[in-house]
Amino acid sequence: MRKWIVDENDVMKMLDSWLRDPKPFWEGFYENRERKIPIFTSRPDENLVSYVNSGRLKTGKALDIGCGAGRNAIYLASNGWEVDAMDLSSTSLKWAGERAEEAGATIRFFQADLLEHQIEKDAYDLVYDSGCFHHIAPHRRPRYREVILNALKQDGYYGLACFCEDGEYGGATLSDWEIYQTGSLHGGMGYTEEKLIRIFECFTPVEIRKMIGDGDPDVFESDGLWAALFKHDRPRS
Repeated sequence: MRKWIVDENDVMKMLDSWLRDPKPFWEGFYENRERKIPIFTSRPDENLVSYVNSGRLKTGKALDIGCGAGRNAIYLASNGWEVDAMDLSSTSLKWAGERAEEAGATIRFFQADLLEHQIEKDAYDLVYDSGCFHHIAPHRRPRYREVILNALKQDGYYGLACFCEDGEYGGATLSDWEIYQTGSLHGGMGYTEEKLIRIFECFTPVEIRKMIGDGDPDVFESDGLWAALFKHDRPRS
C-alpha cells in the first residue's frame, strides 16, 4: 500500500496564501504617523506597568515582539531591563528607534518574521506581546507558542495584550473555520479567557483580566483588551 506523506511546510504555506500577506500591510500602516491610531501613543500598556510596579516582574532580559513604534520596549529599557525588540515592519522600527533615542533608551531593534526567525533558546526572562498574537492565523498558533516557549528561560514570564471578542478596537468572533472560508482575519481575532488558557496550556496562568480603564493619562488602557501574564514553570515536553 502506498503511503502518502504530507509536507507540513507546504500545508502551512498553502494556508498562508489564503490570507493577506501581512508585511506590506504593516509597512503601510506605520507610514503616516499623524493618523489617530490608539497604539501610536507613546504610553506603555497599563498591565505591563502594573507588573513592574508591583514587583511581579523583576529586571532581566526582555523581548518585545511586534513592538510597533516601541512604546513598551522603551518603558522596559527605562526601568532597567535589557531589551530586544522585533517587528515585521521596517517603517515601525525606524519610528521606534527615533523614539528610543529621544528617550535615551538603549534597545536592540531588529526586523524579523517572528514565525520564521530563530530566537536564541532560553534567552529571555520576559517575552511581551502587545497586539501581535491576535493577528496570528489559527494554523500558525502552534508555531507562535513554540517560539515563545523556546525563547523563555525556565521560570520566565510571557505577557500578552490581545483583543477580547467584539472589543473596543476589534476582536472578530468568527470560528477558525470561518477565517479560512472568508480568507481574512477581519482585523484581528477576538479571544475569551478560556481560549487563552487552552492555547497557552504549556504555561501556568498568573493573571488574566481585562485591561483596567481608570483614565490614567500615563498608560495605555482599554477594557476591550485582555491583559494576561503566564509563567514558564513547567518541564518542557
